[in-house]
Parts: sequence; structure tokens; C-alpha cells
Amino acid sequence: MKHAQRRIAEALVGDPEQFITRPISELAKHCGVSTGSIVLFCRLLGLKGLPALKISLARELAAPVLPMFSNKIEGQGGAPLILQRVFKEHVDSLQKTLKLNTGTALNAAVAALFKAKRIVLFSIGLSYPVAYSLYARLRFIGVPAHIEYDSHLQLAAAAEMGKGDVAIGISVSGATSETVECVRVSKTHGAKTLCITNSINSPLAQIADIRLYAAPSEVQYFQAPLASRVTQLALADCLLVTLAQRLKRKVLAHFERAEEHLLKRRLTRVYPATQKLDRRRAPRANPGTTSSYLRNV
Repeated sequence: MKHAQRRIAEALVGDPEQFITRPISELAKHCGVSTGSIVLFCRLLGLKGLPALKISLARELAAPVLPMFSNKIEGQGGAPLILQRVFKEHVDSLQKTLKLNTGTALNAAVAALFKAKRIVLFSIGLSYPVAYSLYARLRFIGVPAHIEYDSHLQLAAAAEMGKGDVAIGISVSGATSETVECVRVSKTHGAKTLCITNSINSPLAQIADIRLYAAPSEVQYFQAPLASRVTQLALADCLLVTLAQRLKRKVLAHFERAEEHLLKRRLTRVYPATQKLDRRRAPRANPGTTSSYLRNV
């Protein structure tokens, strides 16, 4: 290859994900070439242009997402074998996650949440459901947690953070610009920052005060489905359970206030509206059990 083409090829091989996500102007600046050189490079590979190269590269990156799945898995024995392999991946990821995190990091995270005036969660994309799940359960035990769906509103919320607040960023790659920016802005305004990520030494991990890692520690964006959300949820559960133990009196009081109304709502879904419910026979949750209702909501 010519000198300019070689520089483009080295950038592509060195960090293919960044090559995919950057616009052509940034790629040209990064490689020290013109935009025309990038177009010529794509045509050299037999592609019409940069969009076609990005699509082709994305397919190549996505190919090894689930290498254990093969077209040879057929017939009645296929489904059980797939189940075994999927569950094995989850078990392995949980074991790796357990080794990646120390009690010191977990205790520091819980201590920050315990003292927090307000907890705001930041996440987008596939990690957002994990963030929302943690937010909902924190609210359920009476902790002042907040979350926004829109990335612009998340950034606005970050700008309102202050001393005594805690910002939680959740991202598989740890390089999602929106999440990293929100955590950075929160930290600038004096908030304590915590992250849950699958990538060690990622931008999110570097900026966070407290880091919890979900396996695998290094994950490619297009291999994200292999990075089980089970590991992120397991870390969120550890935070939730430990915090609930420290706030036991507050949690139980909150349950007692909400229990009767929530139980009525559940029963109205179980029994038809035309049936009269005998309240004396209606099952009642045990207000003394901290986690019983959490598991069922």
C-alpha cells in the first residue's frame, strides 16, 4: 500500500470500533490524510465508500459474538445444548465478576449511597434497562433516586448535581460518550461518582471515583450481547441488598406504608372485577421481610 493507505489501514486494524463510530472528517484528521484518500482506500477494498466499509467491518466484528453457536446444532438435541451453553456463559461471567470486585469497592459504593442526598443514574442503550431496574428498586426502598431516559435531559440533570449527590454511570464499553460526559459533569459539580462497567481502564472507569466491574473486563461494542447483563444486575443487587440492610428501619417503614396499596393493586389483577374479594382471606405480605416484596415486584 501507499503511505496514506497504510496509515488508514493501521488505524482500522488498531481500533476498528473507533473507525466505525467516527465520521470521515475525524478519521482523516486522525490518520493525517485527506477525506479523498479514505474514499480511495474503500474502493481499493472493492467497496463503494466509507458507509459500505463500516457496515462490512461491523459484520466482521459481530461474527464472533457467540462462537459456541454452530449451524451443526440441529434437531431435538439442539435446544438443550444451547441452553446449557448460554447458562454456562452466565455462570462463568458471574464467577469472573466476583473475582474482579473487592469488598472495599463495594463497601465504598454502599457508603456513598447511604450518605447521598440524591442519587442520579446515567445510562443509554442496552445498559439503560439495568440502570432503570436499579433506580426503580432504590425508589421502592425509599432511597431518593432519579433517572432520565433522554440523553439531553440526563446531561441537564448532571449539570444540577452538587456536593452530597451521587452519580451512577452504567455502560458495557465504558466509552459511551453521553454516559461519560454526564458522569464527568456531575463530578465537576462536586458529586461523588460511581460506575458499573464491563471494561477496565475505560474512560468511564477512569473518571469514576468508585468502580465496580462486570465481566468480561474488556468487551467490544459489537460483542455486547455476550457481555451478559446478568453480571451488571448482580452488582446492582449487591448494592441494593447491602444498602437495604443498613437502612433496615427506613426500608421496613416504607414497605408498611406502601404495602397495603400495592397489595390491593396486585389482587385486583388476580381476581376479576365482578368477584368480591374477601379481605379476611386475602393473603398478606410479611412486613418484617425486607426482600420478600422486592423479589416479587
